[in-house]
Amino acid sequence: MTRGPGFRRDGAWVGASVPRREDPRLLTGRGRFVDDIELPGLLHAQFVRSPVAHARLGAVDLSEVLEVPGVVAAFSAADLGLADIVALLDRPPTEFVPTAMPVLAGEKVRYVGEPVAVVVARDPYAAEDGVEAAVVEYEELPPVVSDAAALTPGAALVHDQAPGNTLVDVSLFATEGIDEVFAGAHTVVRVRTKTGRQNALPLETRGVVADWDDRDEQLRVHTATQIPHQVRTVLARCLGRPERQIRVIVPDMGGGFGQKCVVGREEIAAAAAALKLRRPVKWIEDRRDALTAAFLAREQRYDARAAFDADGRILALDADIVCDMGAYSCYPFTAGIEPLMASAEMPGVYRVPAYRVRGRAVTTNKAPSGPYRGVSRPQYVMVMERLMEKAARALRLDPLEIRRRNVITVFPYTGVNKITYDPGSYRESLDLCERLLREEGWYRVRDAPDRVVGIGYCCFSERTGYGSGAFAQRKMAVVPGFDISEIRMDTTGTVSVTTGTLSHGQSHETTMAQIVADRLGLDIEDVKVVQGDTDRITYGWGSFASRSVTIGGSAVGAASGKLGEQLREIAAHLLHTAPDNTELDGAGGVRLRDDPGRGMSFAEIAEVAYLKAHLLPKGVGPGLAATASFDVAGDGTFSNASHGVVVELDPGTGGVRILRYVCVEDCGVAIHPQVVEGQCRGGIAQGIAGALFEQVCYDPTGQPLAPSFMEYKVPTAAEIPDVAIHHLETPCAFTESGAKGAGEGGTIGAPAAVLNAVNDALRSTGVELDDTPIAREAVYRAFSEVRT
Repeated sequence: MTRGPGFRRDGAWVGASVPRREDPRLLTGRGRFVDDIELPGLLHAQFVRSPVAHARLGAVDLSEVLEVPGVVAAFSAADLGLADIVALLDRPPTEFVPTAMPVLAGEKVRYVGEPVAVVVARDPYAAEDGVEAAVVEYEELPPVVSDAAALTPGAALVHDQAPGNTLVDVSLFATEGIDEVFAGAHTVVRVRTKTGRQNALPLETRGVVADWDDRDEQLRVHTATQIPHQVRTVLARCLGRPERQIRVIVPDMGGGFGQKCVVGREEIAAAAAALKLRRPVKWIEDRRDALTAAFLAREQRYDARAAFDADGRILALDADIVCDMGAYSCYPFTAGIEPLMASAEMPGVYRVPAYRVRGRAVTTNKAPSGPYRGVSRPQYVMVMERLMEKAARALRLDPLEIRRRNVITVFPYTGVNKITYDPGSYRESLDLCERLLREEGWYRVRDAPDRVVGIGYCCFSERTGYGSGAFAQRKMAVVPGFDISEIRMDTTGTVSVTTGTLSHGQSHETTMAQIVADRLGLDIEDVKVVQGDTDRITYGWGSFASRSVTIGGSAVGAASGKLGEQLREIAAHLLHTAPDNTELDGAGGVRLRDDPGRGMSFAEIAEVAYLKAHLLPKGVGPGLAATASFDVAGDGTFSNASHGVVVELDPGTGGVRILRYVCVEDCGVAIHPQVVEGQCRGGIAQGIAGALFEQVCYDPTGQPLAPSFMEYKVPTAAEIPDVAIHHLETPCAFTESGAKGAGEGGTIGAPAAVLNAVNDALRSTGVELDDTPIAREAVYRAFSEVRT
């Protein structure tokens, strides 16, 4: 069923694009972000960072730093004495090499920008002056600045314990007899591709305000993170203190996109300085550090083959995947996050009978990599879609027809990768996407002789709602998955509900309230959503992998259902009837099924529960509260989409202009369709950025070449087209609301669709491009060779 913004089923809150509850605060400048927090006696921190990519550390002399006016303190690794951050996989040494990431470098630096010391001053300017006064000795070592260099025999080692500079080397699947399948196939096509290193680039950079509270005996840490409970755990371990002495609070957050769902070093060091000084300390990452020294992502290289029969049906897939993960494993996901994701899910929406894959994480002298919206899926989807395009050309088939012959259409479907896909609309979304572009006349534009226009497609799924079982299959030592929600009703009949997920732009204050309001029959204004506070939330894994509504929302819904049962039980007792004869009336009360005119409001029930507890039924204690958890026992749920892109090329400059972008997406039940569309548009913008613009490059010495927005090409509104979004709905059978995740799909599909469109426009040249970002020079050169 096609749906648009504002669609609302039978007056329900779920499915309605209601005004976002966050907007009045955020749009009038009354949001409260980390940098808005001011405390009495606040000090400011900045970091002495390595100017070289690879070196042994000699003396770290901070004596002159302390002479700088306004500087209060300066600490090296030895001064703070913090334990290292160590992320682990439960895999043998042949598959995974653990590496410790020190909070401050102590013996060796492994990338330009690695923190060596922290300077604390009365204002940010004095802190910067203090950084300049530090004297650090570096014994430079040969830097390793590419995956190819890292894998070269005899290359310098980034970590002595990682031979061959390989942190992860895993072959998850190898179908028996696959070589014979390739040998006997009608057609074999191959894609060799690499994708550029990117920065997630949240609008709000990383930051922290930490202070010690003597009364509570707690270190309070306000920070911009997607995973507050994991930050608490790592901070407690680094400091050697019990977790009860650490409270992590997340205020409003201006984006994360995965970069903030790993534990950073600077936040730990600043908090440790606050504890040591017993003064509040603030650190706000500047944009140069954000571009050069924050967690990066995406730099991957694929060598993939696919075998097809004469009718265009895929017979086998064979892939070698190398991911440049930079200097360290990120916590908690490790350096395995990208190669393991790609290896496990590469077959995607297609029926692949035989599969072999090798995935490697290579360490280099670059800032470490972490998750970024989509995590490997934009890359492997691009590879799969290029294989489909190449096979279609080799077999003289329409590129959409070859997809239709291979896409999964019967559900549930268990793939060669041992993953079970729940029902989706893979074929339907592709058909609708093509029909829309044809009806709009873009194929006529494409075939016009006076313009160089191409049309490209991408068909993909987004695995969402990863439960504990799915993460356990990766053999993570820290296994995310479940979420816990607690709901409480006060004496006025309104509720507060906690979620272990948290918003960094996804509108949780609205969407979670919609779920609760529907389950209890309340107005959303009567629902307060509590998130991002480790003292107020039992436990939570945070927000990543499109898990917020699928898992967090399901826990919220389940807790609401339990509270509803409590309300009915108490009302039944007070109305002298059986609980089965009561129901929630949808208007903030309980009524009798056999006499709907009789009932009680929630406020009346709550008054008894709190103020007249002697009237409660036997065995029912005072108060109104419920707790529920939710986890996914299977492989999660799969959203899906098809993207169609029309591009025009300028042969004289190599420029690429997007004329039209159509997205047909299916994320199950959309809690708030307008929010879903915002997620799609934002994700597509980031996907286009990776396809055409953004890349972090390095010179041969490991110096980053994109330290500002002059060099790092972030697209503006002028480069991002209007996006037409159309909805299909295949509800999930095992989430509380029928919702599937929608956070990453836009990013996943865009690079492949744009690349395919560019190659379609280049069809007259005989040139095919397989790397991203698409270099303007490569497009220009393709036309130049034709002219000559």
